[in-house]
Amino acid sequence: MKKIIASLFILWGISFAGGTVEKSVIQSVSEKLIAQHGKTCQARIEKGVAQVAQFWQKEDGDDAVFAKFCMENFITNPEELDLTLQRYETNLETLYGHSLEIYRDFSKPIQLDIGRLLPVDYLFAEYDPYAHIAEDLFKTKNAFIVLLNHPIYNLEEILEKNSTWTRKDWAWARLTANFSDRVPAEISQNLTKAYVKADDYISNYNIFMHNLAADDDQKLFPENLRLISHWGLRDELKSQYANADGLVRQKMIQQVMERIIRQEIPQAVINSGEYQWDPFSNTLYSDQKPVEKPSEPDTRYQMLLDIFQAEKNSDPYYPTFPTKMDRKFQRDREIPEQKFESLLVTMLKDPVAKKVAKLISKRLDRDLLPFDIWYNGFEQRSGVNQSELDKLVGEKYPNVAAFQNDLTNILIKLGFDEKTAQFLKTKIVVDPSRGAGHAMGAERRADQAHLRTRIAKTGMTYKGFNIAIHELGHNVEQVFSLNLIDHYMLHGVPNTAFTEAFAFVFQSRDMLVLGKNTDNEEAEYLKALDTYWSTCEIAAVGLVDIKVWHWLYDHPDASKADLKNAVMDIAKNVWNEYYAPIFGINDVILLGIYSHMIDAGLYLPDYSLGHIIMFQIEQYLKDKNLGQEMERMCKIGSITPDAWMQQAVGSPISVDPLITATKKAVQVLD
Repeated sequence: MKKIIASLFILWGISFAGGTVEKSVIQSVSEKLIAQHGKTCQARIEKGVAQVAQFWQKEDGDDAVFAKFCMENFITNPEELDLTLQRYETNLETLYGHSLEIYRDFSKPIQLDIGRLLPVDYLFAEYDPYAHIAEDLFKTKNAFIVLLNHPIYNLEEILEKNSTWTRKDWAWARLTANFSDRVPAEISQNLTKAYVKADDYISNYNIFMHNLAADDDQKLFPENLRLISHWGLRDELKSQYANADGLVRQKMIQQVMERIIRQEIPQAVINSGEYQWDPFSNTLYSDQKPVEKPSEPDTRYQMLLDIFQAEKNSDPYYPTFPTKMDRKFQRDREIPEQKFESLLVTMLKDPVAKKVAKLISKRLDRDLLPFDIWYNGFEQRSGVNQSELDKLVGEKYPNVAAFQNDLTNILIKLGFDEKTAQFLKTKIVVDPSRGAGHAMGAERRADQAHLRTRIAKTGMTYKGFNIAIHELGHNVEQVFSLNLIDHYMLHGVPNTAFTEAFAFVFQSRDMLVLGKNTDNEEAEYLKALDTYWSTCEIAAVGLVDIKVWHWLYDHPDASKADLKNAVMDIAKNVWNEYYAPIFGINDVILLGIYSHMIDAGLYLPDYSLGHIIMFQIEQYLKDKNLGQEMERMCKIGSITPDAWMQQAVGSPISVDPLITATKKAVQVLD
């Protein structure tokens, strides 16, 4: 996805209800145009007229209006075609850009920590300024001009032709793709509503960690520690590897996660510190006395079910991409699902996984436990005391303004020259996030990208800083790939995994930014091991996400309880296939904890691909400057993934470099 919440507002598709033009009229118009412009234009004419007819509806006009439109608007003059492309790029930048700004402003209260929420805030957040754009462009015939003068390509055709395309060819292809569907505004609006509702649910899913206690009533976590699921819980679990007594806290976090997945978590402890909670016995206490409160009523799965139903309701209007999986893999990622899944399975099935697991067990001096899928002991930061990092970061960034003011310095430390760093600072606005944080790019060059980060009243924590640096990677990509691109229709990167790759590149340098870089001769090997292990974890999670969506399509009338049981079964099955042989533990459900599965619509697979791409980029950057190379890469724009990688690093997407590096690292460090 070009934006971390693209599912909410980048609704490029437009509706399909079937053409109403008679075949004889289509043939007659085509013949007249060929007679007028010559047989050299025959292929373009026949394709263009057929495309217009496919989406022409009764309200667009009768057959005479259709014929008149085609006869008057087919363009043969190359200069006029170039000017037409330029006009669309200019006007769509204005249209999409200002619509995004409206969405961003309307959603501020629910996404940003800027005060008390009002009922009206939810209504404005559910308003989709994009909902009517597509249909308006059809009604005004702007969409039909494009369809008449340039073909729509499917993924197979794009992959076959793209090696010979010029930048202008690419721009035309991307422009025409905007009008390959015609979705009614009501359908788009309902889709947005479902995603906004789920996003708000996840953004407010916090656990008050000081209120967790086991049988001995011992408080394991500090006061005021409020962690969002899943990000905060996972990152806190990771941080405990640096603590000698961290194991007991990790086991408690695992229990919290499993209660969430099973929906056994008491509703009263979600985003509330009113009660004490023992997640092992699942008992609530008030003044040290047990109290009875209901569990969360499968709300987590209702959110996903609502998104599925909204997506399914839009399916009939996508003749080329009739399911959510088709739209995600064929249209958005431009990687066939089978090929994508094969990359993930290759990573998980490689024999080196067992060797890495054995090395982790050796370093931990114990058998592996389920949550060790998040082992971060290979990270250079893992040995640094967490409280020291929190103190350092909190003093440096007590509020959002402090982080905003330090952006230039941060970017210079990452390798950007001062002029570029100052430019980037002017194009990035830092906002206080209600959720874990995210990056929202702009759609108009005069606008700014927004970095949403969570900073408590006591100051930023290290975990918050780590996430903020990740989001900064997104923002820098967004600024470069919009402001420095030659064609607006090519702004962005091929798909979400690529912006995630840049975010991971930034995130891995967070200690460098803090002045605590611990590079040594083992650093390269440790980085390969860390990347491999984290890629396997998120690859397994991605497979769960894919399988859940297939299950939903196979069971369209499922209840939220049915979906809950299916998610747990799928999580267990993926675990049993890939992790049970390594861990010696069966039927673990932890792979079902990720919040993205609930609110982001088949987003999770992008993370694993992002790790794979990130490693290839990192290998390429070994003897190069990050700032210069990232700027060059981002100028490539949103062409197909393998074509982008070929231009960026000289080879297509592959897991081989990471697996090879991991094998070498195991040999050296074991």
